Amino acid sequence: MTCNKNPEKITEMFDEISSYYDKMNNLISLGTHLIIKKTAIKNLKIRPNSYILDLCCGTGDFTKIIANIEPSSKIIGLDASENMIKTAKQKNPKKIFIQGDCTRLIFKENEFDYITIGFGLRNIEDRQKAISEIYRTLKPNGKFLHLDFGNHTISGKLFNFLVLAIINCFGIIFNLNKDSYKYLIQSKNEYPEPEKLIKEFENYGFKLIKRKDFFFGAISFQILQK
Repeated sequence: MTCNKNPEKITEMFDEISSYYDKMNNLISLGTHLIIKKTAIKNLKIRPNSYILDLCCGTGDFTKIIANIEPSSKIIGLDASENMIKTAKQKNPKKIFIQGDCTRLIFKENEFDYITIGFGLRNIEDRQKAISEIYRTLKPNGKFLHLDFGNHTISGKLFNFLVLAIINCFGIIFNLNKDSYKYLIQSKNEYPEPEKLIKEFENYGFKLIKRKDFFFGAISFQILQK
């Protein structure tokens, strides 16, 4: 059975889990997700005064890291979930966040110096359309950072076990929607491994600049150039 990634259903799910999303990320990753995100952003080597689009921005982790690394950058965070955006604004009160659809971006062609998406492309029903929109709105020679789960290795299976253990332990405390975290596991298991994703990106004209894996390939980021 494949994941149901109907946009309305996915948005509703993230609206519901927004209040405890950061807490659960910290628990599930044992705090390492922020280190990985910071490492990925640093590898972009963002130039001063850059214009950056943070897609599927969630609660604004990427936006906050980018702002700390390169304060002169102008950042727009975009997410389909209204509640996620509310949290992102609380964490980044001086930044711009808008509710929107990654497959129908409102921006003009060749607008951004960098586009980032962390743990978000996996949740988009029409992934090919989203990649096309990223390519369209990125400037020539602009860079695209994609971060998500990686190879379906033993370490990935251990992650599945960890998630199930945590939601069973903390489900009552946080009043968790357990189905959303079962979706996390299923969507991760169905998501293409980096090698296949890189080929998809390259089919749209992107060129791979750098790839780095973590936890024996369980998580991976790729930096590509238009």
